[in-house]
Amino acid sequence: MPAFSELGSIVSVRGGIVDVRFENSVPPIHSLLRTGGEEEIVLEVLSQLSGEVVRAIALTPTQGLARGMPVRDTHGPLKVPVGNATLSRMFNVFGDTIDRLPAPDGVEWRSVHHSSPPLARRSTKSEIFETGIKIIDVLMPLERGGKTGLLGGAGVGKTILLTEMIHNVAGQHEGVSIFCGIGERCREGAELYRDMVEAGVLKNMVMILGQMNEPPGARFRAGHAALTMAEYFRDDEHRDVLLLIDNIFRFIQAGMEVSGLMGQMPSRLGYQPTMSTELAELEERIANTDSGAITSIQAVYVPADDFTDPAAIHAFSHLSASIVLSRKRASEGLYPAIDPLQSSSKMATPTVIGQRHYHIAQEIRRTLAQYAELKDIIAMLGLEQLSPEDRHVVARARRLERFLTQPFFTTEQFTGIKGKLVSLEDALDGCERILQDEFKDMPERSLYMIGTAGEAEKPPVRQAAAPGFMQGLAGNSSKPGRANL
Repeated sequence: MPAFSELGSIVSVRGGIVDVRFENSVPPIHSLLRTGGEEEIVLEVLSQLSGEVVRAIALTPTQGLARGMPVRDTHGPLKVPVGNATLSRMFNVFGDTIDRLPAPDGVEWRSVHHSSPPLARRSTKSEIFETGIKIIDVLMPLERGGKTGLLGGAGVGKTILLTEMIHNVAGQHEGVSIFCGIGERCREGAELYRDMVEAGVLKNMVMILGQMNEPPGARFRAGHAALTMAEYFRDDEHRDVLLLIDNIFRFIQAGMEVSGLMGQMPSRLGYQPTMSTELAELEERIANTDSGAITSIQAVYVPADDFTDPAAIHAFSHLSASIVLSRKRASEGLYPAIDPLQSSSKMATPTVIGQRHYHIAQEIRRTLAQYAELKDIIAMLGLEQLSPEDRHVVARARRLERFLTQPFFTTEQFTGIKGKLVSLEDALDGCERILQDEFKDMPERSLYMIGTAGEAEKPPVRQAAAPGFMQGLAGNSSKPGRANL
């Protein structure tokens, strides 16, 4: 810790904003200041009001602050520990351990403020990042070193999907996973930590939590702290990193609170005028370089399911793939509840994924889109009024919908169905066989919640607690009527 030489005094305290006067010289932007007694309060300089006064945001609760209290300049920015010793540990935004274990030894402390890698260091090669989840790998393949958004309202399964990806990637890619919880409930953080310990994947994982009850300044810096740790593994260790952020909307929300406290004039719908810049500073550090790649999967809460909200629009502009979670599909029991027609990926082109994969994906989308158009007719007139060709389309689409469901390892305790990891080749093979009507004589439920298509040819083995509920959601009839849509 550097020696303290510059002393200042508090001029005013307004919630989380503190004005501090320095006699000799003001500290630079992003400097860390400390004040208080036993319960030390940490401040970060955000603006210089004059040659003597700076305005800082509190990164810890400000109870007990008063005018005239001395403030110490640390002569440095916010720093976090980096190194292999951080693996399997859980930290807060200051780099302090919060898993009730001793602080790690042999770590290096680095500033959370970095610029994005220059264009000369970025890789121009496009590669697919397999997740083991059928619907994602087939219809919206992820990019290695790219940014993927999980978009959806509250309670549609964003966190469950993130947790499943951590489980799959730890077993598949042998890389490092970094989980960044921004504005997380402390219950969710504790549950995720326990789940990762039980799954045995914590040894290659670092967790950083900026909890919901912490001041907006701490939540705002949680993403930068996680990226600093990720950059160490990419640039120094030359390893591939999976960075999971839950939730990027909370980052924008924390920035909005900081902006409001600083007295800046809000823009549309109350968001901060600097939202685009703040989000870009974070997102542009996530990149595929000559030394390794940081692949990011970010949950994006969409306020009131409104995809025209400024937060959602700005997040979209940075994403190479968008995975939209649908409340309607969740209510039908089609898990993961991903809407295949609204979701998209920039990687889904013949030059990147190959002609066969592209053709199958396009044929699936075409079939599901035709089924969506026919649903209104079926609801009003019934399936019998459709032409034989349209009936074939409906049967094919319903079998595809059920085949693209998948049991997750992280939900085994709730569903009673063992989780499945499916390779891209197996997923493509199953979809191709359904499109060729190989399963037209089999009931739809035989394709529901299975791994590979070969499992549909065997009698399903399910535990007693789950099948009534799960099969009921899937639909027991191979000939859908009005009520089963």
